[in-house]
Amino acid sequence: MKGHMKAETKTDNKDYTRRNRFTGESIELTEEEANRHDAIFYHEALATQEDKDMDDTGISKHWDKVREHLDWFREHNAKAYMVLLD
Repeated sequence: MKGHMKAETKTDNKDYTRRNRFTGESIELTEEEANRHDAIFYHEALATQEDKDMDDTGISKHWDKVREHLDWFREHNAKAYMVLLD
């Protein structure tokens, strides 16, 4: 073949599907919703570790971020909240 064909690299596949870790049920989210969903579990992990390190449950400030994102879902996408987070 003459010339070089440049392979296209897809940097965003727009796949914002998230799955409930307990039930396996999934739902497609918007990019913002997917980011907030992921942030819930990121802050949950940090909060759990911080609580463990401090030998006290529920004191980490990361729990505030978890609650903030959960509240956002309750207000803006109750269906996704029920499928993924309830």
